[in-house]
Amino acid sequence: MNAISRYPVPALDALPEDVRQRILDVQEKAGFVPNVFLALARRPDEFRAFLAYHDALLLRDSGLSKGEREMIIVATSAANSCLYCVVAHGAILRVYEKAPMLADQIATNYRKADISPRQRAMLDFAMKVCLNSAEVGDADYAGLRAQGFSDEDIWDICSITALFGLSNRLANTISLRPNDEFYLLGRIPRAKT
Repeated sequence: MNAISRYPVPALDALPEDVRQRILDVQEKAGFVPNVFLALARRPDEFRAFLAYHDALLLRDSGLSKGEREMIIVATSAANSCLYCVVAHGAILRVYEKAPMLADQIATNYRKADISPRQRAMLDFAMKVCLNSAEVGDADYAGLRAQGFSDEDIWDICSITALFGLSNRLANTISLRPNDEFYLLGRIPRAKT
């Protein structure tokens, strides 16, 4: 079996209670523990900080749908060549959008993906933030507002892109391996129970 990352992961019973419980909660919901949780748990304070910001951005009420937030993550993670985030968040995107091919389209070339003009504008902006943030200007904001995005939505696009820029760099540097479970998630219908 291949290692989860370059760094060893701690045993669950060696972790602080809140960190261990968060991992167990994710395992109960997903049916497995995403490797990122185990990799980050080696530094509990950073685990807590990263997940607090993650949750603040991705779980809050927003003008962006859950699927749109995942589109941003997949497109920008692909631009940053982050295998872990493309695979893991691609799976989440497929589940949210109920679209088995969408994550592959967005990761490869979002401009050709089956998305709306509004979503294309959102990803154009996210990619500019990802690759050339110093060039973002008033025209970029005006273009997004013309597509119906509020200033708070634009903040969300920027913040999600920035957080996952950090995540992509960390995952790449530590060779974070995607869980095998992510590859099929959202590609084939779940068995009815």
